[in-house]
Amino acid sequence: MADTTIDDDSWAQATEQRILDEALPLVPNLGWSRMTLAAAGRAAGLSEPEVDLLLPNGPQDLAALLSRRHDAAALASLPDAGGLKIRERIRIGVIARLDAAAADREAVRRWAGFLALPMNLTLAGRLIWETADGLWRWAGDTATDENHYSKRAILAGVLLSSLAVDLASGREAALANLDARIENVMAFEKWKAGLKPADFAKDVAGALARIRFGRA
Repeated sequence: MADTTIDDDSWAQATEQRILDEALPLVPNLGWSRMTLAAAGRAAGLSEPEVDLLLPNGPQDLAALLSRRHDAAALASLPDAGGLKIRERIRIGVIARLDAAAADREAVRRWAGFLALPMNLTLAGRLIWETADGLWRWAGDTATDENHYSKRAILAGVLLSSLAVDLASGREAALANLDARIENVMAFEKWKAGLKPADFAKDVAGALARIRFGRA
């Protein structure tokens, strides 16, 4: 019997992306909702059970697909990090992620509001952590001690802050914010001294709320 696992996986991934494509124009009006997911599934030619099978967590899975699409686009656009100073790598990586999100500006604003809901904050933290982890790995980070976690927590804050400013005030203001925040990214000992266990979740929630309401 032929092994169809790879084909099945490829079909599922391609179909998920097709559902996301159909959902994005609907999100600005309908939000990240069951209604959006159902309409997108129908537009993609799928039955409701098929959509449920592909995205069992509903709008949460759809929101995760957008974040991971933007992560992949950002990483694919980045040059070889060799020869760049660490602050240059961080700056280039964050800008690439802002560029990826800019393609779906209004959907991202609604995405932030959806993830800021209390029942979605765990997912929000996981997604922004994935983004920060991907950028640090591209930048060549190999830390396995507490710096591994500190770096990602702080970069997550930089990413969300920069995205909030970009959406509210434009790219010039976002780059000024980014350059100021990079100074914090370089101060490793200052990070660890000021980072409390609850800060990451609190900062993610606050940053998502600012993105949602268009405040820097």
